[in-house]
Amino acid sequence: MPEQTPRPPQDHPWDTGWTPDTARTPGTRRLWLAGVLALATVAACATAISVTDRHRDRPERTAAAPAPSDQVTEPGLISFGSPSPSEAASPAGETDEKAADGERTPRTPDAPAHRSATPSAPAAPSAPRTSPTAAPKPSATWRSLRSVNQPDRFWHVTGGLVRLDPVGSARDRADATFKLVKGLADSSCYSFATAGGGYLRHRDFVLRAEHDDGSALFEKDATFCARPAEVSGAVVLESVNFPGRFLRHRDFLLRLDPFRYGPLYRADSAFRLVDGLGTRAP
Repeated sequence: MPEQTPRPPQDHPWDTGWTPDTARTPGTRRLWLAGVLALATVAACATAISVTDRHRDRPERTAAAPAPSDQVTEPGLISFGSPSPSEAASPAGETDEKAADGERTPRTPDAPAHRSATPSAPAAPSAPRTSPTAAPKPSATWRSLRSVNQPDRFWHVTGGLVRLDPVGSARDRADATFKLVKGLADSSCYSFATAGGGYLRHRDFVLRAEHDDGSALFEKDATFCARPAEVSGAVVLESVNFPGRFLRHRDFLLRLDPFRYGPLYRADSAFRLVDGLGTRAP
């Protein structure tokens, strides 16, 4: 076996004449290697973040500006755009050119044409606030108003208030008959005149029979617009100066209440205009 010459201990250089290298600082090579490794790690992280952000922004860019199918593309690119409406809806018998030999062949009538236009959306339903069509034309006509969900009760003036009461006597029938005239504040709507020369008007949201004081407020309070009710042949009566409030009976008293979607409200606010119960002069 070869003899191994032991390396003299470095802490005793004077034994063999060997002297340590003092030209560089101890550990310098390790510091350089650590610094290079740190720089490489930082560069790799920065590259990964940049690539991730680039891929994240690419779909947004593509979705934000889609190229239309009929747009002219740059030379060298192949695009298959949708045919224009004029080409898609060509009449039967029109000829098409063949790119191969220039022959013309008639287009068959039953060949479906390709349409690129999307079908139009259905028209929105008309608003419920239309001119009164379910009620008779406004004129000097004597009418009575019968409840839909209380068919044996009618509008009836008693004690200056309008209630929903059954009528039997001649006096009751007369107090349940009103002259249907053009609205005092809106001629396309209605006002209800009483036999004593007054009108039905709402005050404190309660329907009453009062004489016209000539004010604009009275004319608006005494004007109601008829809207078609859910029940065939019936109407609901909306206030002119309080849109969205309709006449309805509650505890058999006629009130002006805001509209609600419940079935009870709709039934309480629906009335039928029938021939006058009492005998009135024309």
